[in-house]
Order: sequence, then structure tokens, then C-alpha cells
Amino acid sequence: MNKDSTTQNELPQTAAPVDVQAQFSGTQPVAERHAFDEAALLDWMRGRIDGIGEEMQVEQFKGGQSNPTFRLSTGGRAFVLRRKPPGVLLPSAHAVEREYRVIRALSGTEVPVARAHALCEDASVIGSPFYIMDNVDGRIFWDPTLPGQNRAERAAIFDEMNRVIAALHSIDPVQIGLADYGKPGNYMERQVARWTRQYRAAETEPIEAADRLIDWLPRHLPASDDDPSRSRIVHGDYRLDNVIFHPTQLRIIAVLDWELSTLGDPLADFAYHCMTWRMSGEGSRGLAGVDLGALGIPSEADYLQRYLQRVRQASHELDGRLGDSISDATWAYYMVFNMFRLVGILQGVAARAQQGNASNSRARDAGRRARPLAEQAWALAQQIAS
Repeated sequence: MNKDSTTQNELPQTAAPVDVQAQFSGTQPVAERHAFDEAALLDWMRGRIDGIGEEMQVEQFKGGQSNPTFRLSTGGRAFVLRRKPPGVLLPSAHAVEREYRVIRALSGTEVPVARAHALCEDASVIGSPFYIMDNVDGRIFWDPTLPGQNRAERAAIFDEMNRVIAALHSIDPVQIGLADYGKPGNYMERQVARWTRQYRAAETEPIEAADRLIDWLPRHLPASDDDPSRSRIVHGDYRLDNVIFHPTQLRIIAVLDWELSTLGDPLADFAYHCMTWRMSGEGSRGLAGVDLGALGIPSEADYLQRYLQRVRQASHELDGRLGDSISDATWAYYMVFNMFRLVGILQGVAARAQQGNASNSRARDAGRRARPLAEQAWALAQQIAS
């Protein structure tokens, strides 16, 4: 998995002039704070995974602020290890066990995933639970403006991302053994409560706009939130740099970073994906202010309609109502919620940076984005109310 793995929702930050492709791509020596007993790992892998050699080279992927991720080279093969980070962790975060389960379940579906080999829940082996999957060689694009691609290629890349997330949201969880992967119905109500708790647990400084959102969000839940028939598998962190494209084709060959996946509202999941259009390129690698037409990138509205069209067609086959049109106010609510969710995530990044166990050296910079993002979300919420 040629992924400098950013995971769980935590968007690495960089100013626009920096070559983000170079900054986040590739591997580096294992950071001292994430070092583990490599001999113990190699011993554990033998007998559980075929093709393990006598020696192993371990490198750490550069990007990422959540679950430290490593490339393992042994016996002429390459694997990826994903582990929980050391230190005090937020409740329910860094769920590598859930990642492993959903990747195994999705194998063979229209959602491309790496082959998952083995899960270890025994923290005594390397200091925290982990799982091992195949390394998938391909391309990861970090900059959504896709420098180096032409207009047609950009359009194809965005359409492929749209196709894959629509395919995910069209899968019946029962048919792939994930009926109990989450609770049906009232997803947004539970998510608002969960991310409020996460925000409070990680709060590093008071943010008035976040406090206002904590009061506002549960009082404006979508009317469809109590409909369990809408529950689908949601990724939780679907974005451009969490998918691997084929080395030469404009085709996704693996979706990464499933630790926030669950059963829930697919529109909330898709809205998180679409926050890219609301974020500025300066500091968050977004598309706000970009001349989309000149680049061949679809507008947020066109991208949403293409997704709804795809899900609607699949939903009819499942005898469901997914893919129905959505009001501007409801779509804006999903955006407000996801902005608040990211505020909580960024606070978590900052909190781990203070503890010294964040897996990315840019964690403190990411944490500084919490306040302006909360203020952006509160401004959008006021527009809905007016």
C-alpha cells in the first residue's frame, strides 16, 4: 500500500506552494516514539502469513496523524502494518480491529480493498493491537487540483471517486456479514453525541463557535434520521488521498483507512467527502476559490447529483429509497455536522501533539485549524436558520 498513510479523518496540513505530493509520499525510518520489537513481529507473522522470510525491513510511511503505518519487506514480498498508536487514546478511536473486519468483508465486492491477512489484538506483541495487509502499489494523489493531470484526466479521477463511494453505499451490509457492524437508525443523533464527547475529551482551548454548534446540531437533526432502512456501510474518511489509483490507469485499486467505518447515513458520509469543495487550498488542500471549470473538476452540485443518480439506480435494485433528491437545507446540515466533526478530530490531533504521541510532525499545525473551521461551520448553520 504505497500510502504515506493519513488516516481517520485527520487531514495533513500544508500551504499551497509546497509540493504536497513529495511531502507526504514515500517512507522514512521508523520514528523513535513508534519503534517496536521487529523480531517479535516477525515471529508472530510466521505461521500466520505465507511467504515470510528470515529477515524483515521495516519503514514508516511519512504521512498520517492517527494510526502509525509501516511498510514491511520480507521474503520478496511487501506488506503494510497498521497499529494503534502508543499513549492515552480517545474512546473508540484508532479502531484497527474494525478496519480489519470491514476490509475482509468487502473483499470481492465492487469496492476495491487490499487483502487483509491477519489481526493481532494482543498488545504484548509490539505494544498495541495491529493488523497486516498486502502492500498495494499505485498512485495516491494528495492535491485535489491534481497538478500534472489534464482536464480529461481530472474529470475521470473525480468520477472514479464518485463511482466507488456510490458502490460502497449501494452494498447491502447483511449480504456481506456486516448486519451488526453498527446500529440501524438515528445515526446522526448518535454521531452528534459521539463527536461532542470526542471534542470535549480532546478540548485544548475554549472555542465559542464549537460550543454553539454543540447546542445547535442536536436540535436540527434531519427528519429521516430515524429511518433504519437508510443504513449503509459508511467509510467515515473517504477522500482523494485515502484511495490508491492504478499505476497507469485512472481506476481505484484500493480504498484505505477504514477505522471510522460503521453502519450509518450514506449522505453524511458523502458530505464529509464533499467538504473538499468548501475548504481553501491554502492550509487544507481544498477546492474553495479554485476555477473548477478550467481544471475539468466538477462542481460540488454536479458531483452530488452524479452520486445520487448512481445510488438511486442501485437503490431501486435493493428496493430502497436512497438517492432521492435532497434539500439545500438538509445538505447544508450535513456539511455543518461534518465541519464540527473535523473540529473534534483536529482537537484530537492537537491533544496528541501535546502528549507527544501524534504520528505526524505537522500535528500542531493541524490543531490550529480547529477554531477557524468551527467559525465557518457556525456561519453556515446561521444561514440555514435564517
